[in-house]
Amino acid sequence: MRIPAIPLAIIGLTAAAITTSPAHADTTSGAVLVNTCFSCHGTDGKSIGEMPTIAGKSEKFIADKLRRFKAGTYEATVMNRIAKGFTDAELTAIAKQFAAK
Repeated sequence: MRIPAIPLAIIGLTAAAITTSPAHADTTSGAVLVNTCFSCHGTDGKSIGEMPTIAGKSEKFIADKLRRFKAGTYEATVMNRIAKGFTDAELTAIAKQFAAK
């Protein structure tokens, strides 16, 4: 049995739409992940309050600090809980993004 070309085209387009939906976006992108930091550390990581500015710090400094928060070896009010929600790859992406600012 031969399937007509039009239904095959519809199936192909539907599959393409599903695999390129926003739900499948690259969630390890530092540009996306740093959006969770702005409410405390200021726009682009430049704090105007008591929270430290993280923009421009070295990638190694930021990544090390985030991993220490995650491991619980560096205490903070909320950062320990926040850091635990990220994978090591995501923490690296966040560090890289802020270091580039």
